[in-house]
Amino acid sequence: MKKLIFSTSSYFQDISLAILRIGAALLMLTHGWPKIANFSTYLVKFSDPIGLGPAISLQLAIFAEFFCAILLAFGFLTRLSLIPLMITMSVAAFIAHADDPFGSKEKPLLFLLIFIFLFFAGPGKYSVDSQIKK
Repeated sequence: MKKLIFSTSSYFQDISLAILRIGAALLMLTHGWPKIANFSTYLVKFSDPIGLGPAISLQLAIFAEFFCAILLAFGFLTRLSLIPLMITMSVAAFIAHADDPFGSKEKPLLFLLIFIFLFFAGPGKYSVDSQIKK
């Protein structure tokens, strides 16, 4: 029991990275897929937080929240796929919801924190990136 509680084994670290990476990616997919499935509905109400126009802003959000999330789940090009996700969550938290109460910013900030952690920690042993590195 003591071994389990106080272990610093790389096995537990790699399992933890895989769980966090896959879990965050799957949760992010739940934000990206509805934007794809209901593109025309979202296009009408989607804001233009950085001045590129609502259509381009929506397409960039879909790219990050759906396609980059799939790459993240597999751990393929992990750090590269995290950059659009971190940008999207930063825009959501600090620009799109800048004047909103903290509760509206909480979810994008939590995702941003996870993505920053994964960016520095890397995908772990149980990822496509790790297999390619071998």
